[in-house]
Amino acid sequence: MKLLTLGINHHTAPVDVREKVAFDPEYLQEALHDLRQHLSGVSQSGLPEATILSTCNRTELYCAANDADSATLLHSATFDWLAKSQQLAPSSLEPHIYSLPQSDAVRHAFRVACGLDSMVLGETQILGQMKDAVRTANQAGALGTYLNQLFQKTFAVAKEVRGSTEIGAHSISMAAAAVRLSERIFEKIAEQRVLFIGAGDMISLCATHFVARRPKQVAIANRTIERGQELADAIASQNVEAESFKLSDLPSRLHEFDIIVSCTASSLPIIGLGMVESALKQRRRKPMVMIDLAVPRDCEPEIARLNDIYLYTVDDLGVMIQTGTSMRHAAVSQAEAIIEDRVGNFMHWLNGRNTVPLIQDLQQHGERLRQIELERAMKRLMRGDDPQDVLNAMAQGLTNKFLHGSLHTLQHSNGAERDSLIKLLPKLFSTHSSAYSHTYHHAEQDSSKHTNDTSDKNDL
Repeated sequence: MKLLTLGINHHTAPVDVREKVAFDPEYLQEALHDLRQHLSGVSQSGLPEATILSTCNRTELYCAANDADSATLLHSATFDWLAKSQQLAPSSLEPHIYSLPQSDAVRHAFRVACGLDSMVLGETQILGQMKDAVRTANQAGALGTYLNQLFQKTFAVAKEVRGSTEIGAHSISMAAAAVRLSERIFEKIAEQRVLFIGAGDMISLCATHFVARRPKQVAIANRTIERGQELADAIASQNVEAESFKLSDLPSRLHEFDIIVSCTASSLPIIGLGMVESALKQRRRKPMVMIDLAVPRDCEPEIARLNDIYLYTVDDLGVMIQTGTSMRHAAVSQAEAIIEDRVGNFMHWLNGRNTVPLIQDLQQHGERLRQIELERAMKRLMRGDDPQDVLNAMAQGLTNKFLHGSLHTLQHSNGAERDSLIKLLPKLFSTHSSAYSHTYHHAEQDSSKHTNDTSDKNDL
């Protein structure tokens, strides 16, 4: 079984690269189906398992394939699919890609879920996003024994780390950073009008932080008016004036707002350069703060060149966040120790799964031997033979057949192979007799004296 995590994140690529690799949530199941079909060439035992995690800070492909010829082959197939599916030249993507096989893939999943690999150290949102990704993969039929076990263990480790360390303490969230950036331009948010574009979890979190500053007015622009109105009603219940309007009305209303926070799932920018230039004219050059938390970005990058516009992306917020992480670093080493121990446990389970086919073969072989001896015994009983003689013969036949292969291999082995078998067979058959100890002792002596002797002078 080969495990692989292949991805790109805020550590390896800027936002203008990450947005090109991000997946539209609406087409994630279709992408999973296509990925598994593409990887089927490296697996001889059915379709590989796959999960895609795509957020504003990372796009990661988690894969598990039976009988992959090599980790390199699985990496190549996965990388080729990612570049092709996002219509990118492999040469433009390769410098930003990380590829993590086996235990490294397990360790990475644990660290991501615990918030150790996040832009905001210890943040909890990524755990929910990972659970959503796994749920989508399950609905697409892309999960199997291995990835399902990996992610269940991942969620358990995240719960353990968050419950036994202070990794999430003193967190400086993206939402809090957005407020602080706005306050650099506008001293008092209480005197400003704030527009939120979108109505998802990130916008809801940002709204909570901004509403705490009691802005003059809040509006929600969303594709569906109903969901935007729900958020507006929740804000209004806190005695802050709030309304909602359709996203299609944005061009005619953008100029009304001083602070714009946007986070949608649109694959194309929804705020263009011309729209902002028009808004600035109507505002008579009064400055605007625009915080774009979306990946792909909601705002055209060229907007940042306009005077009186202060445009910030998730990477800009990340720089601010990193300055406030020192209080959480003390918990990192404790979290890493927990993760390392749990990685060992998972790899032990995974390696144990590799023996399942062998165990099944042994069980089937034993069943065939049992059937042969049972049929022979039944025939003798039907002939009227003494039942005790029949039972003794059946027991003797089973014993001889069961031991035949091992004894034959031992008798025809020599040198290092013979020494290994002498050590191994007693463990397999749970024997600890003095005869074994005597044989092993002499085998050790013989091995030390004749390490280069390939003859078999001690046939049993």
